[in-house]
Amino acid sequence: MADGELKIKVAEILSQKDVGKNIAKLDMESMFKLGLKDGDLIEIIGSKHTAAIAVASQSDMESIIRIDGTTRKNSGASIGEEITIKRAEAKEAKKVVLAPIDARIRLGGDFNRAFRNQVMVQGDLINTGIKTPQRKAVGGGFFDDIFDDIMNVPGIGAMSQIKLAVVSTSPGGVVKVGPNTKVEVNEEPVELSKLEGVTNLVDISYDDIGGLKEEVKKVREMIEIPLKKPELFEKLGIAPPKGVLMHGPPGTGKTLLAKAVANESDAHFIVINGPEIMSKYVGGSEENLREFFEEAEENAPSIIFIDELDAIAPKREETQGEVERRTVAQLLTLMDGLNSRGQVVVIGATNRPDSLDGALRRPGRFDREIEIGVPDKEERKEIMEIHTRGMPLAEDVDLNDLADTTHGFVGADLEALAKEAAMRVVRRIIPDLGADDEIPPEVLEKLVVTKDDFKSALREIQPSALREVLVQVPNVTWDDVGGLEEAKQELKEAVEWPLKYPDKFKEFGVRPPKGTLLYGIPGTGKTMLAKAVANESEANFIAIKGPELLSKWVGESEKGVREVFRKARQTAPTVIFFDEIDSIASNRGGEFGDSGVTKRVVNQLLTEMDGLEELEDVAIIAATNRPDIIDPGLMRPGRFDR
Repeated sequence: MADGELKIKVAEILSQKDVGKNIAKLDMESMFKLGLKDGDLIEIIGSKHTAAIAVASQSDMESIIRIDGTTRKNSGASIGEEITIKRAEAKEAKKVVLAPIDARIRLGGDFNRAFRNQVMVQGDLINTGIKTPQRKAVGGGFFDDIFDDIMNVPGIGAMSQIKLAVVSTSPGGVVKVGPNTKVEVNEEPVELSKLEGVTNLVDISYDDIGGLKEEVKKVREMIEIPLKKPELFEKLGIAPPKGVLMHGPPGTGKTLLAKAVANESDAHFIVINGPEIMSKYVGGSEENLREFFEEAEENAPSIIFIDELDAIAPKREETQGEVERRTVAQLLTLMDGLNSRGQVVVIGATNRPDSLDGALRRPGRFDREIEIGVPDKEERKEIMEIHTRGMPLAEDVDLNDLADTTHGFVGADLEALAKEAAMRVVRRIIPDLGADDEIPPEVLEKLVVTKDDFKSALREIQPSALREVLVQVPNVTWDDVGGLEEAKQELKEAVEWPLKYPDKFKEFGVRPPKGTLLYGIPGTGKTMLAKAVANESEANFIAIKGPELLSKWVGESEKGVREVFRKARQTAPTVIFFDEIDSIASNRGGEFGDSGVTKRVVNQLLTEMDGLEELEDVAIIAATNRPDIIDPGLMRPGRFDR
C-alpha cells in the first residue's frame, strides 16, 4: 500500500439525509491519517474507482467508510468489502458528457448550473442533485408533465430521482464541474457496454429499503456473499444456497429487496412474473422456464426472481390442470436436478406460502424462508424518511407522529401516502401556473409539504391489508356519548388504555382484557360506544355485522372468522367490533337445521380469541340485545372478560 493510501471496510450510510449527496463518512482516526478535513475530496478504489466528499463521523469508533448505494456501485464495492481510499484533487472539467439511463426521460435546462461543483469520474452514475433540470414525462398530458416536473424539483419524491451516467470527461480522472465547464446531456440513453463494470441498471440499493434490517442481513448472507465469494463455500466443501423464498403481505418490499440485492451484488437479474411463463401449447410453459434458467447460467452470476410464485407452483394434489403439475415438476428439476446450475440463485416471492407445492419448500431448493412482515412504528418512521428523503417539509411535519398514526401501513402504503401529500401541494399551486414550459421560481418556492397535507392524504390512503374489511373510523368522541359514564370508563380501561399504552401493561405484568361485551335493550347506545372507543383509541377498526360472515358453503363461515382475526393481527393495534354477535355465536346446544354452522363458527371464535396463537394488540368488542342466548364458552374470562 502506497503512502497516503488507506485500506478501509465499507459500511452502509446511516442517515437518509446523506443519501444521494456523494458523501463519504469516515471515522476521526482515518480522517487524521489522511490529513483530511470536512469537505475534502477522496478517491475511492474498489474494482472501479470514483470520488466522494469526506465528512467526519462522530459516532464511528472503528475504521470504516460509510457510503450510499450509488457511490458503492461507482466504486465497485459492496458492504463489508475492503477498499482503498486516498486524498484526491479535482481538476475543473472543460467538457462533461452525460446520458440518461432511462429511455423515458427527456431533459432540458441549464445543465452547468444544475451540476455546478459536482465531482465525478468517467463511468459514474450521478444523481441529478438539488438543482434539478426540467424533466418531461414522455407522452404525458399537461397535468402529468407538471406533476412529473414538480416530483423532481428540490426533493419531492426522492425515490424517483433521475440518475445519469457520466459517458466522458475532459480531462480524465477526478473532475469537478466549474463555471466554464461545458455540460452536454445526450438524448439517447446510455448503453450498458459503455459503462465499465456495470452489469445491470436496477436503480435500487439497500439505502432505499426501510425497516428491513434483519431481512436484508439474511438475504445478503444467502445471496450476495455466495455470488461474490464462491470460494468461501468451496473451501468449506458445501454447496452454496440455491434459493430464498420471501413471503409476506402485498406491498411489504419483497420485490424491492430482490432488486436491491441484484444491484448490490452486480448480478445479472432476470424477472419472471409468475403467470407470464404460461403457454397455450403443450410443453410451452416448461420450455419458457428452461429458457430463463439457461439465460441465467450463460450470464452467471445471476439472480432469477420469480414474483407471484404461487401462480406457477401450486400444490400438485390440489390443482386440476396438467399444465400446472408439469410446470411445478420442471421447476423442481431445474432448481435441484442432476445438472449443477453454477452461480445462479433463485428468489421466490409470494403472499400465499401455504398454497405452494411442498416439494419446493425443502432445503436444496428454497433453502431459507424469510417473512417480510408489516412494519412496526420505528420501521414505519424509517420508511417515511426514505420517501420524504429530499421532500421540502414544513417545520410542523413530525415523522414520529406520522409513524404513530399509520398502524398497519406497509411500505407501498407509506409511499402512496407521501405521493398523495405531494399531490396536495401540486393541486394547491396549479392555479398559479401558466401555459409556459418553465415553472416560475416564485411558484417553486411555495412547494412545501405541510402537516395538513399529510393529514388530508391519510384520509385518502388506507392500509392495503385492510381494504376489504376496514371501516372508516367514525368521528365520534366520548363527549358525543351522553351519560353512560360507568360504561365509558370500563371501555377506556379495557380497550383504549391497552392499545394506547401497551408498554405500561407489560411493565407492570398486567394482561389486558381480550374482549368486552356490550349488552342492553335496542337504542341504548351500544354501537355508539363502540364508535367512540374506535375513534379515541386511534387504532384500525374492523366492523363485522354478525350475519355477513355466514355462507351457504361448508367451511366458508369459519374461514371468514379466521380471515378477520388474521388481518387484525397483521395490522395491529386493531379493534374488532361484532355487531349483533348473537346471530353467529348462539348457544351450541340449541341449533336445529343449520348443518352445524353455528357450532363451527363458535368453535372458531373460541380458538381465535383464546387459542394457542396469542392475540396481541387486538381488542374485541361485541354488542347484543340477547346476552342470554350467547354461548357460555365465549362468556368466560380470557374471552369476553367484561
